[in-house]
Formats: sequence, structure tokens, C-alpha cells
Amino acid sequence: MRFGVEVVPFGPYADPRAVVELAVAAEAAGWEGLWIWDHAHFPGGVGDPWVTLTAVAAATSRLRLVPGVAPLPRYRPHLLARTLTSLDLLSGGRVTLGAGLGVAGDLAPLGDEADGRVRARMTDEALDLIVRMCAGGPVTHDGAHYRAEDVQIAGEPVQRPRLPVWIGGSSRSALRRAARWDGWIVGTIDEAQRVTKSPEQLAEELGYLSSVREEIRDTVGDGDAETGFEVAVDGTSPPGGAGLAGEYAEAGATWWFESLFGLRGSHAELLDRVAAGPPR
Repeated sequence: MRFGVEVVPFGPYADPRAVVELAVAAEAAGWEGLWIWDHAHFPGGVGDPWVTLTAVAAATSRLRLVPGVAPLPRYRPHLLARTLTSLDLLSGGRVTLGAGLGVAGDLAPLGDEADGRVRARMTDEALDLIVRMCAGGPVTHDGAHYRAEDVQIAGEPVQRPRLPVWIGGSSRSALRRAARWDGWIVGTIDEAQRVTKSPEQLAEELGYLSSVREEIRDTVGDGDAETGFEVAVDGTSPPGGAGLAGEYAEAGATWWFESLFGLRGSHAELLDRVAAGPPR
């Protein structure tokens, strides 16, 4: 299992400078990634994940950078592809796209698409288009939601053949979507640090996801369906202790992201938790 930190950019962490402090401390303490939420509004304000990840990229050299998760129906694919490629170049190839449908409560108040079925179709079309646009060559596309006519959005990213994509969400349709890509990213706690998805539940859902990946392998001859597939979960653990991280690893998780947010403690307390290192 690999270890990172998850930052909820509300309250004090709407300020990118505070997140950069956490990131620098995390890298020094041996954490390997940073996952940051992507929401558009919240009482008291919310931080921009792309500005924050850019600042973290400039201040660190090893942390993997994960927007978790970017609600693709909010974005124009060509603009997101341009951002992702630029961030991948700046960071030296450390970007993973965490992507999903988003939630209606975050999208509808701003006039974004609220219908889940429409968002699902938009997300699938956008994923394929973003990956093609990030590859660096000219792209032509005429789909139900997006169009491109012989355009080149960006140069080649550092990561080849493409940036990895992790899919968020817990529904069966989200698991089927994740099976087509490189990983699954999912929350397991709520704002009070109560477990909302147990290791046993994770293992059950991974059983379904693995069966879908096997079907894909059998259909398209895609080699070993399990090779390179990542499963990222969040949670909280005490300094110097393992918490539930080991149980999630046994269930099939490959990444643990220590969740950091204002309700958990002061900035100084969270810096101390980060400095104590990953759960062992």
C-alpha cells in the first residue's frame, strides 16, 4: 500500500498556501500523494483545486497530484485537457486525473447539469475526448455533447502513453466505469470521521469491479485485468498507529489517503499528524 494525504479545501484549506504547507510537510515525512476535492461552492468559500495543485507541484518534487474527483460535466473537455497537460509538464509527470459525474447539490445551484443520466453520458464522452486531447495530436470529434474539428489542444504530456485516470463513485455504474480505466477512488468516512464504507464492503465492491474487468479482458483481449489497477481510499489514523489502513489493504486498497480537514483539528494539529508519517 502507498500513502498520501487528502485535503478538503473548505474553511482554512480554501487558502492554497495552507495546503502547500501540508504538502511540503507530507513529502518530507514520506507521504507519496495529495488528493484534493473539487467543489464549486461551500459556506465560507472553497479553494480552487487547479491553482492549489499547481502551487503544490511547484513546491514539491515527488507527491502524486490527484484532483478527487473532478466533476467532468462542469468542464469543457478542451480546457481541462489543457490544464492537465500543463500540470503534468510542470510537475514532471505526477498527475492522476480523478474524475466522476459530480453531485447534483454541487452542480445544480450554478446551472450545471443535474440529471444523473445525462451527466453519466457527458462524463463517458468527455473522458475519451480528454485522453485524446492530452495525447498531443490533432483531434476531431462529433459527439452528443462535445465537438472538436481538427484541433490540437496541448503538447505531449510527460506520462506516456497517457495520464492515468481514477474514477470516483460507489454505484455499480461508477464501478463499471472505473473498470475501463486505471483505478477507483472512493471515500470511506464522513465529516465526523465515522466509517461509511467498511473494509468488508470495499472488498465486496472490488469483487464486482474485478468481475467487470475480467469481462473486459475476455472481450477485448486486454491482458491481465488486474495489472496496474489502483484502489484509493481515504480515512483517518492516529500518529504512530495503523488505524484501519491495514484492513483496507487486505480488502484490496492500494492507496491510503489520510483525510485532513478543518473539523478534524487546527492547522498545527494536522501538520503534526502529517509530520508523524503514514500509518504503519
